[in-house]
Amino acid sequence: MQKYDVVVSVRTEYLASQSTPSDSRYVFAYHISMTNCGTESAKLTTRHWIVTDGNEQVQEMKGSGVIGEYPHLASGESFHYTSGTVLNTVVGSMQGSYQFIADDGTEFDALVRPFTLFVPNQVH
Repeated sequence: MQKYDVVVSVRTEYLASQSTPSDSRYVFAYHISMTNCGTESAKLTTRHWIVTDGNEQVQEMKGSGVIGEYPHLASGESFHYTSGTVLNTVVGSMQGSYQFIADDGTEFDALVRPFTLFVPNQVH
């Protein structure tokens, strides 16, 4: 078992009720679950997202905490939250990282592998 190891999983959802396809506005929710699989407790400090739409337009977002919180995860603990993003295309992707500081002062990143945002039943 590693000392510093927060594992992140993502589930996405297209929000048709908040989207306006005629205005090229497609709203997506992403449900995040982060679990401290390491041996050292750690607190989330910041986040960094890279969002790419279907036209290869890139947005970068950096900020502190997530949804106004800075979860402190002991070994084995998890934190879950939901947030969202808006694209102007029916498909896109996100990737990024969360920055943590362990109780011993060590800073480390929990990477979020690229994941796809898409409107169901669209042909590309």
